[in-house]
Amino acid sequence: MNTTVGKPVGVIGLGAMGMGVALSLLREGFEVHACDLRPEAVQKVVDAGGIRAESPAVLAPRVEVLITVVVNAEQTESVLFGEQGAVPRLCPGSVVIASATVSPEFARALGKRLADAGVLMIDGPISGGAAKALAGEMTVMSSGAPEAYAKCEDVLEAIAGKVYRLGGEAGPGSVMKMVNQLLTGVHIAAAGEAMALAIRAGADPGQVYEVITHSAGNSWMFENRVPHILAADYTPLSAVNIFVKDLGIVLDYAKRAVFPLPLSAAAHQMYLSASAAGHGGEDDSAVIKVFPGIKLPEAKK
Repeated sequence: MNTTVGKPVGVIGLGAMGMGVALSLLREGFEVHACDLRPEAVQKVVDAGGIRAESPAVLAPRVEVLITVVVNAEQTESVLFGEQGAVPRLCPGSVVIASATVSPEFARALGKRLADAGVLMIDGPISGGAAKALAGEMTVMSSGAPEAYAKCEDVLEAIAGKVYRLGGEAGPGSVMKMVNQLLTGVHIAAAGEAMALAIRAGADPGQVYEVITHSAGNSWMFENRVPHILAADYTPLSAVNIFVKDLGIVLDYAKRAVFPLPLSAAAHQMYLSASAAGHGGEDDSAVIKVFPGIKLPEAKK
């Protein structure tokens, strides 16, 4: 671990990805100020050497760079502009790295609002999962002004293995994340459908996984999510409801653009069905539960 104390960085949102971001920054010697609604999550960062902040407003004046790793546009709005929001108390010239999956229109509007407040913005959605976040090896699909990058290049380097610079203003980063989520959501749904068919046809699920992961039909999502099904472990690393939201963003954008997305629409219906059946808070691999008449693997005792 780097024992020097670097610039102060705030992390708001300590879920699976945000926790990895905070711990990666600490490992690289940054002074990390952490804020989350769950005290136990903040305590984990404090135990690792971070500093507790009771609210975004309390955190804001302490930091030069603020990373928001929240779920959606509504939470982004709340932590930045809500009653205890960070923006009014950020120092002029501070940088906000906005990492939630949001629509490109929201990202562009957010960039303008922050600029009006004297704050720079990196439109910086993230991908890679909890393990890569903890290792500091995420992918950041980013866009923003050169002066914003100049102030947070070291921060991005600490949390990511790949930082893609996709444009000089907010918006292109969120476009790229939207495309990524289209593929991710469809691939998980396809993996669930394939495994459901295999089980219905009498194939051994473990053998299906072994063969497909060494065949042309494999995908990263099949390889990553099917083990959750085989173990009957639907602990949410990324929940069904995330894809209700994210594919909703994809389809809303396509509707405004009058652009057909038949596979995305079908996958979205699968996640909606799983959520409506009570599985919305489970791991997204639980989308397989929408298929009737199959006996899913059971947890080993």
